[in-house]
Amino acid sequence: MELLAPEPVSAGHIYAVTGAILTALGFYAFIVRRHALRQLLAVNVVGAGVFLILGGLGRGPDAIDPMPQALVITGIVVAVALTAFGAAMIVRLAEAPRSPDQGKAGKPDA
Repeated sequence: MELLAPEPVSAGHIYAVTGAILTALGFYAFIVRRHALRQLLAVNVVGAGVFLILGGLGRGPDAIDPMPQALVITGIVVAVALTAFGAAMIVRLAEAPRSPDQGKAGKPDA
């Protein structure tokens, strides 16, 4: 009986595993952190992990379909736009006046 040699690890597999690790770390940071900016950064880490998974699984010796790469590029553009929107929302929340029962009082209305 002949033993089968294990298949060598490809770059696509390394990208996919690294993406899975980044996705898990991002989910953990999103759950644990309470600050809005850190949660926004955690969502970006999750997105980067998903992009690595898609890019890694789209590679291979017989991979001729450009769809995974097109999805990753489109996802990066959407992620940048949503990050800018999220950062603007965080700034607006930080500048918003707060009522006395919410903790620190904000700027008085003029």
